[in-house]
Amino acid sequence: CSCRGLGSSARRAGEDSWLKSLFVRKVDPRKDAHSNLLAKRETSSLYKLQFHNVKPECLEAYNKLCQEVLPKIHEEKHYPCALVGTWNTWYGEQDQAVHLWRYEGGYPALNEVMSKLRQNKEFTEFRKERGNMLLSRKNQLLLEFSFWNEPVPRDGPNIYELRSYQLRPGTMIEWGNYWARAIRFRQDSNEAVGGFFSQIGQLYMVHHLWAYKDLQTREDIRNAAWHKPGWDELVYYTASPTPQNLASSSMPSSLMTVLSTSKHTASALRKISFSSIRDAILLGAFLLLDLPWTAEH
Repeated sequence: CSCRGLGSSARRAGEDSWLKSLFVRKVDPRKDAHSNLLAKRETSSLYKLQFHNVKPECLEAYNKLCQEVLPKIHEEKHYPCALVGTWNTWYGEQDQAVHLWRYEGGYPALNEVMSKLRQNKEFTEFRKERGNMLLSRKNQLLLEFSFWNEPVPRDGPNIYELRSYQLRPGTMIEWGNYWARAIRFRQDSNEAVGGFFSQIGQLYMVHHLWAYKDLQTREDIRNAAWHKPGWDELVYYTASPTPQNLASSSMPSSLMTVLSTSKHTASALRKISFSSIRDAILLGAFLLLDLPWTAEH
């Protein structure tokens, strides 16, 4: 038992040393708000993730309408925001559009953009026309995890995987501490695009965005991670429906195929539902295709 304890202590010391080397601290959940402990301090960017469920017969018209209006907002220098990515869902939620915006300046920037858009006649007409095409819509305001990359344009085409987790209240700090270590296993091929947690909207949500050259590359990278010492333990505590984690006996799962076009990108997400003593997680999954007018991300 003593030897096992010493081994565990040494392993923890090594992990803490690695964390310090990346300026990622193990945070105490009792000392500050999650947003202050987990978010990047060197930036004040705020993200908005939008999900639009489009009437099937209107999807083409919806895409065309977005193509006419959204790039203007992205390119307008007086709007402190950027369209990070925009996609159509291929598998999962059908006839769905997903948009990710970044507001450079946090909540004041968001308020400024919203105020200016209310005075923008073209955008007002866009919203009215768009509303007639939608079945439903929802959004979330997100912050970036301090230990993840900031989303930046990259050479393509790529496929993108967005994995969304619903955590139990009170487990966000623990999740962050585990993934501050786990992310090192997933950097070899520059596949980590961005990691976010919700601030407003559906709370206790985490979103991880990954990029791969193609489906086979995704498979190879994910399989390779399992051969790295420590990855299995991190998955065990954050995304594994084990009896030790008090997983639900009902665990529906579906893995959607990823498709890509010759010029742009597609993105898949997996959906698995289970609960654990450490984290109750909903892994949401959709297959997304970059709209033709968007830049590669």
